[in-house]
Amino acid sequence: MHCTRKITDDLTWIGASDRKLSLFEAVYPVPKGISYNSYLLNDEKTVLFDTVDKAVCDQFIDNLRFALGGRKLDYVVVHHMEPDHSATLGVVLAMFPEAAVVTSAKANTMIAQFMYPLPPERVRIVKEGDTLETGKHTFSFIAAPMVHWPEVIMSYDSTDRILFTADAFGTFGAPNGAVFADEVDFMGDHLDEARRYYCNIVGKYGAQVQAVLKKAAALDIAMICPLHGFVWRSGIDSIIAKYDLWSRYETEEKGVLIAYTSVYGNTQSAAELAAAKLREKGITVTMYDASVTHTSYIVAEAFRFSHVIFATTTYNNGIFIKMEELLHDLAAHNFSRKTVGIIENGSWAPAAGKLIRAMLGQCKDITVLDEQVTIKSAMKPEDEAVLDAMTGKIAEEM
Repeated sequence: MHCTRKITDDLTWIGASDRKLSLFEAVYPVPKGISYNSYLLNDEKTVLFDTVDKAVCDQFIDNLRFALGGRKLDYVVVHHMEPDHSATLGVVLAMFPEAAVVTSAKANTMIAQFMYPLPPERVRIVKEGDTLETGKHTFSFIAAPMVHWPEVIMSYDSTDRILFTADAFGTFGAPNGAVFADEVDFMGDHLDEARRYYCNIVGKYGAQVQAVLKKAAALDIAMICPLHGFVWRSGIDSIIAKYDLWSRYETEEKGVLIAYTSVYGNTQSAAELAAAKLREKGITVTMYDASVTHTSYIVAEAFRFSHVIFATTTYNNGIFIKMEELLHDLAAHNFSRKTVGIIENGSWAPAAGKLIRAMLGQCKDITVLDEQVTIKSAMKPEDEAVLDAMTGKIAEEM
């Protein structure tokens, strides 16, 4: 049974959602599921924009057959070759032997790697500035390397002013029957998952995102069609502004993220006291126990807030393993332009603080406060004085 939605008179969403998946890309929790978007254009030529993950193949094929209405398929545009958008490409090409693939040279190489080499007559290689005429519509192609793979292209329909953005502007979560962002309270209910998606999937590549945003600024965009999440037909400026902010690693909100790990509760107590002191100064605080919260959530909050406090124990003369994992993840995602406070604990040889500073040295534009709190087993009055100094310094900067 088909389940499709009209985007315009001749463009149809034919994607599907997966709510059984627990870890997207075998890494990121998706408790609300994930959508795989695909679009079919019924012009003089029929054009399929990307395919879907193999987990939703049956639904996708039903949708494709219904949307085609008995017509043949002329083109498949492959914007991005990651298997969650291309695993069913072989099925489609077998069903429609007359269909030609339109894609970048690097994506064509990946098709051979993931699947099999396509005969030259079935491939049309495009580069930035090339166009595809389908009848009423004209599509131009935009190179978007490393947003977030090197082969990525985007396409722009100058007729209906639609930008197909591959993984850019995606969101974790199944849309529950909605297809447009204005059908839901996006900023209230979905922004956190859009941020978590961006920071963890694309966040490392801020410079490349900025380059694509500059290209997009030259286009008259009425709609954005990504490969995950919602289609944007109103409020486009708001999501572009978020991407601009995130990709420049600018502070989205003044406030403090406190990420802690605590074996016996003493480090947590220090973190809780820091949070209370900041709240008394009118400062927004959010806290996560990095031992139990997946790093993807904390990475997103680290992008969001202006200040971060890391509170952790020394463990085997190193950083407690879950905190070390978080710090590695932050560095890998280009954590930068933040002010950081450190609370370390160690019963006989506190070393975590020094090691955290060394790890943060890999990151750009990180200011580590001199007011470092060092606890030996549990907080003492003299430790609280240093904590007062740290929170006071943060309050001054706010």
